[in-house]
Amino acid sequence: MKPRHFAVLLLGSLCLPALAQFQTAESAIKYRQGAFSVMAAHYSRLAMMAQGIQPYDTKTAVENAELVTSLSRLPFQAFLPGSEKGAPNRAKDEIWKESAKFKAAADKMMGDASKLEAAARSGDFEVMRSAVGIVGRSCKSCHDDFRGSKRE
Repeated sequence: MKPRHFAVLLLGSLCLPALAQFQTAESAIKYRQGAFSVMAAHYSRLAMMAQGIQPYDTKTAVENAELVTSLSRLPFQAFLPGSEKGAPNRAKDEIWKESAKFKAAADKMMGDASKLEAAARSGDFEVMRSAVGIVGRSCKSCHDDFRGSKRE
């Protein structure tokens, strides 16, 4: 089994037990923070290629884009009512006050991540680089609207 497949399988297998573990706000917060953290690590590898910091490699780009796409689906299920407090986090109250806008931003990011995967699969550096920028802007937009300073 390839390492990237193992990672997706492992994370996927953790999703079902995690859903049952959202009995506390703290567990939901930690789950979504973990998912965002791992997704950011794989996105940053693509961003470094897009910026010329790391050499472009189609195979590596595809592997990381696959993970970004899979991971992008995980954190949003953990933004449950009442999970704005319970552990240090940066979720703004607007997530719950403007839930339709938050869902639209989440859906856009997940769609952009899927397009990033397709762009990476194309093998065309410029197409991949453009898609990295689109995902980055999608993430920033959501952060601007829904992510604040750390709170207890």
